[in-house]
Amino acid sequence: MSTSQHPKIFIDGEAGTTGLEIRERLARVAGIEVKSIDPALRKDAAARKAMLREVDLVVLCLPDHAAREAVALADELGAEAPRILDASTAHRVAPGWVYGFAELNAAQEEAVRKASRVANPGCYPTGAIALIRPLVDAGIIPADYPLTVNAVSGYSGGGRSMIQDYETGTAPSFELYALGLEHKHVPELMRYAGLSRRPIFVPSVGNFRQGMLVSVPLHLDALPGNPCLRDLELTLDAHYRGQELISVAREPMAKAVRLAAEELNGTDRMELFVFGKADLKQAVLVARLDNLGKGAAGAAVQNIGLMLGLDSAVAPASSAKARQPAQLR
Repeated sequence: MSTSQHPKIFIDGEAGTTGLEIRERLARVAGIEVKSIDPALRKDAAARKAMLREVDLVVLCLPDHAAREAVALADELGAEAPRILDASTAHRVAPGWVYGFAELNAAQEEAVRKASRVANPGCYPTGAIALIRPLVDAGIIPADYPLTVNAVSGYSGGGRSMIQDYETGTAPSFELYALGLEHKHVPELMRYAGLSRRPIFVPSVGNFRQGMLVSVPLHLDALPGNPCLRDLELTLDAHYRGQELISVAREPMAKAVRLAAEELNGTDRMELFVFGKADLKQAVLVARLDNLGKGAAGAAVQNIGLMLGLDSAVAPASSAKARQPAQLR
């Protein structure tokens, strides 16, 4: 591990979509050094181990199996191993790893600061957990309540083959996927939303590069205590009050509105909404975020800032196009 004054960071898998986004954001941060390995040696175990020994923090932007191999390589270094931030799915529910959603609860930010190994959240779970967890903690949604989570993302979150299909015009305008209900994000969604019953998760992809909407429909009269729309809104607002990157829209929720998925592109922010109609006793919770921002690279840079004590330089400043909190139209 490096002992230099300025922290050194190695992005293992920097040529991928998330790795490139993280590197671009870190390039704007003074006082850190981002190290790279010779592309010809990126699969050479000895060269990678030498790089791991040299840096303070490694960010894994790799497929799950490769991320596990990288962690095993770091384990061989013992006390010389760097701290690890894993952007893959491999360690999000693994023992010994801290979940990198600092706004999860009052203790999570400090847990990320102190952790030697942090699992970066998935883009879809980030929106779903942000909506559900405060309501579970408040007793409004029971842990065993049968929930459905619907989501649409830009194609940039779908991996190399999906990106290629959309950018070459061979993909459909819109598609549902993971209809076998076995999406790999469900275990982390359950754990960190505080759910004991597996939700139905239906993801989809639209013909736009980035941007995301995650929605959770609710029958209010099926919930304990028959909560109203205002109860949901106030609970979310109390949980995220004072947070720089997450805001709750505070407007009358009975209005008929439309939400575009791309409004937060280029930022690391997330907006939460409570829609519904009181006399129908129905609500729809919605999270809007950039799947490459708060849903991936932006969250990673936020966690890097916490882990290395660079909060003011990294997290809020990484939002390239900061916007005011949402107003409903």
